[in-house]
Amino acid sequence: MWFFYTLIPCLLIDGVAILPAPQNLSVQSTNMKHLLTWSPVMVPGEIIYYFVEYQGEYESLYMSHVWIPSSWCSPTKGPECDITDDITATVPYNLRVRATQGSETSAWSTLKPPFNRNSTILTPPGMDVTKDGFHLVIKLEDLGSQFEFLVAYWRREPGAKEHVKVVRSRGIPVHLETMEPGAAYCVKVQTFVKAIGRHSPFSQAECVKVQDARTWHFLMHVLSMLSTMTLGFGASPSCVTGGKSLNDSRGSIYRSYNVTVF
Repeated sequence: MWFFYTLIPCLLIDGVAILPAPQNLSVQSTNMKHLLTWSPVMVPGEIIYYFVEYQGEYESLYMSHVWIPSSWCSPTKGPECDITDDITATVPYNLRVRATQGSETSAWSTLKPPFNRNSTILTPPGMDVTKDGFHLVIKLEDLGSQFEFLVAYWRREPGAKEHVKVVRSRGIPVHLETMEPGAAYCVKVQTFVKAIGRHSPFSQAECVKVQDARTWHFLMHVLSMLSTMTLGFGASPSCVTGGKSLNDSRGSIYRSYNVTVF
């Protein structure tokens, strides 16, 4: 029935044209980001604007039930409003929306029941697990200043002890552990929001493996050889000529190419 009314350009009450009120108000909230949505009011050929207002516990108890216009949505064209900046406490919030078109204004539609941010859906952050030599390094998605992360990591072997580290750095690589050669290490993470006292589930574990000691030593040997060869190619002429004096060596080299020595 609500859809039928939203398609009507206007209703007549005592001969005065008014818009139908927005319907189906709801809030989608994930990781402390709150989006109020509603069904659009349809008036062919016309642009509809919406006004959003909120009322928290303080406004209700201590300010005579005053309603405050939303920071970003008074007015707005679309049938949604990011109310994240308006929801600043973990208390029930009343939310309401009305439509306007020219001089016509709809009645207010109110969200039922009121919204409380402690109902937000918490998810683990995006996670990038890497190794830097023998160092186990993790980089976590930045979800905002209200979040901290519990990072669990362990060596992948039977009976391994799980270590937990609290990480507050967001978007910055963090060193977790110095790994042993040849071992694999696994990491999982969950979010924690102190303002609502809740955790997300843990993420799926991600594992990395460092080279064993023999592989590492072989690579170091190869690098050492390459370094020695590089130094050999860049050696002075006295080294190339088997220990002759610098002047003799220069002379013999230049004579072989018919170059005059200055």
